[in-house]
Amino acid sequence: MASGAEFDDGESSLIDHLVELRSRLMRALAGLGIVLLGLLPFANRLYGWFAQPLVDKLPEGAHLIAVEVASPFFAPLKLAFFVAVVATMPWLLYQAWAFVAPGLYKREKKLALPLLASAVVLFYAGCAFAFFVVLPAVFGFLTHITPEGVAMMTDINAYLDFVLVIFLAFGISFELPVALVILVLLGWVTPAQLREWRGYAIVGIFILAAVITPPDVISQLLLAIPMCLLYEAGIVASRLLAPKQAEGSGDEA
Repeated sequence: MASGAEFDDGESSLIDHLVELRSRLMRALAGLGIVLLGLLPFANRLYGWFAQPLVDKLPEGAHLIAVEVASPFFAPLKLAFFVAVVATMPWLLYQAWAFVAPGLYKREKKLALPLLASAVVLFYAGCAFAFFVVLPAVFGFLTHITPEGVAMMTDINAYLDFVLVIFLAFGISFELPVALVILVLLGWVTPAQLREWRGYAIVGIFILAAVITPPDVISQLLLAIPMCLLYEAGIVASRLLAPKQAEGSGDEA
């Protein structure tokens, strides 16, 4: 049986962890709150910039509309919060890292930090690709196929929800190389198996792209093709980072 001293030490350690967790959460929320407060005065201007991919493709005289009474207030506010979360993602992840890092081994720390940094960069790259490449192409296609006599005037809330889904879809999809590297490091798959499953992966990627993108070929291809390239990048990265014995065992299989 555990002695009273050991029980007290365990309880004290748990309290210390909870205090540390509370401190990290407060710092994360404080950073998010500061950025959000800084963005609120520019929320309307931010929404105007955010809506530009659609506005540029609308026919002359067409514009976005607000169907609900409170939409002109809540839509820019929602966008400001989303931008604040994305902008402070490195800070939020750092707080999570600072909490779990003391319990990791040296090799785990050496691998985890580059993976976290890569995940952030890839998420940003996915969002940027969606905004500057995908959205103009999708809205150009949708406005082109609008039936004769139909005025395309989108509600600002509907537009925001649509674009945020696209952002999250591309941001998360661009994390594919990091996910593959993690699976290899955990020993669940090997780089050799990833190469063998390439054909199945491509089929799965195109099915996924058809499900999470709007029902047009352009957006599906603009998601599927980068994901196929990122799958190859994940194989290369996993070969560089995976333990040699994992690569060797996969080749023997």
